[in-house]
Amino acid sequence: MIRSILIGILSVAIAGTAYWGYKEHQEKNAVLINAENNYQRAFHELSFHMDALEGRIGASLAMSSPSRLSPALADVWRITSEAHNDVGQLPLTLLPFNKTEEYLANVGEFSYRVAVRDLDKKPLSEKEYQTLKDLHKNATEIKNELRKVQALAMKNNLRWMDVELALASEKQPQDNTIIDGFKTVDKKVEGYSEVSGGAGVSQINGKNEGITRNLSGKRLSEEEAKKRGRDFFGLNPNTPVKVTKTGKETDYDAYSLAIEGQDQNGNIYMDISVKGGHPIWILQDRKIGKETISLNEASRKATQFLEKHDGEGMILSESFQYDNVGVFNFVYEEDGVRYYPDSIQIKVALDKGDVIGYEAIEYLTNHKERKTSKPKIDRNKALKEVNPNVKVMEDHLAVIENELEQEVLCYEFLGTMENETYRIFINAMTGEEEKVDELDGTEMSYENL
Repeated sequence: MIRSILIGILSVAIAGTAYWGYKEHQEKNAVLINAENNYQRAFHELSFHMDALEGRIGASLAMSSPSRLSPALADVWRITSEAHNDVGQLPLTLLPFNKTEEYLANVGEFSYRVAVRDLDKKPLSEKEYQTLKDLHKNATEIKNELRKVQALAMKNNLRWMDVELALASEKQPQDNTIIDGFKTVDKKVEGYSEVSGGAGVSQINGKNEGITRNLSGKRLSEEEAKKRGRDFFGLNPNTPVKVTKTGKETDYDAYSLAIEGQDQNGNIYMDISVKGGHPIWILQDRKIGKETISLNEASRKATQFLEKHDGEGMILSESFQYDNVGVFNFVYEEDGVRYYPDSIQIKVALDKGDVIGYEAIEYLTNHKERKTSKPKIDRNKALKEVNPNVKVMEDHLAVIENELEQEVLCYEFLGTMENETYRIFINAMTGEEEKVDELDGTEMSYENL
């Protein structure tokens, strides 16, 4: 009898220990998944901000109005701050990355120094204009190097947690594709990190704007979030999904989902809002094969994907290609007016034509009912404000955000100059040049470099 009782107690103890071990393992996995998701987000945002930095500097070169050049360079200053913030969220503290950070600081110094002065009285000198051209070239090189790292990371299914472990390891040499890539970036920057003139300037913080206020629907539990994630991709109800709550690093209340890949399609990572279960961003980390479909066909697949998921009123505004991936930017359109603050980006793999990336933060943040005024000036008067060296190909009415984060109605002109394509916004009320964007085109394959 006593023996039976002891065996029973021992069995319960073993079962309890096993359950405790299982819970510990689950909690550890949840922490690792959350850290990996945050690293992935920070890295892709760094790549995005370097793209934006290159484009904004390029747009500054095409501007004809000194009054618009100042806020454009202030925007360059802001983007460098956001890129700094992205670097700070990556596990690179043990990796020499100081030249790249120094370069970003110098870009910030130059753009701030020019932006705060009266350019009507003291326009850009020839030397400063050449510096701006050099910065544009340099930003292109850094962007390209980061894209190589991004392509290799996705091709080889590399994890940032492995980077952290490799950097913390005392074993030498450190052999990691991402580490080697960032060392290459820093080496590239070393030759041109200096920008002449100007005292040091503290970087400004990027805006930290949440999305919760514009979301509809009830708050979801973790199990409901899992189901919403499976349903979004039409997956089997038994498909394994790991879920964690987003941490303080994000400015929105969401669940981070990791969905196990099916049929060699790779794992899917996504953030879904707690309120309403709206997808915020999606990343599928599978290897991209040889291109088999055109960018035009991929754009149709992106459009169909958006229509399937209630993308009513969204139109394709821009498309470009890199590394056998098509990138498509959609904006909301109503009564012939395009609303650029309400934007969604979709990435389509050109081997199978499936959606591997989705970004809806801007749309979820800004979409709302609006009453838009009619233009006070006509199209022809607005066209006269465009740089005469730009050959205009098409135009639209559009609403954009200015540097004061105010929505303004503009005439949007798309044109070319020296083999580059630009989108130019002229204020439809005042006739002033409001904003100039340099548009991306089809890019080289970074995997083969």
